[in-house]
Amino acid sequence: EVQLVESGGGLVQPGGSLRLSCAASGFTFSNYGMSWVRQAGGKGLEWVASIDSTGGGVRFANSVKARFTISRDDAKNTLFLQMNSLKPEDTAEYYCVKSPTRWFNEFDYWGQGTQVIVSS
Repeated sequence: EVQLVESGGGLVQPGGSLRLSCAASGFTFSNYGMSWVRQAGGKGLEWVASIDSTGGGVRFANSVKARFTISRDDAKNTLFLQMNSLKPEDTAEYYCVKSPTRWFNEFDYWGQGTQVIVSS
């Protein structure tokens, strides 16, 4: 059974940093692309960042480019999202998402999410 468990969310002041983690199990993590998607209250889903199975291909939404970094540790089956220079508009539920391929153009499994609140 595929499981994706996010952690690391919380309350942070504007300009602060957080590191989200996603512990994956139930599949060969190193074979698949992974992504982070967020949803702010009352709004739709927003893709944030993706990484391919090699870790060498990454993409970011314009809204987070140069502030967020996505990475993976295949030995620990863990996906990360390092978020710096956080803004109130980054407040959202953040979801770890698995791709059915080595790339990240599709999604097939989602985690339960971790909440990030950016507020003074």
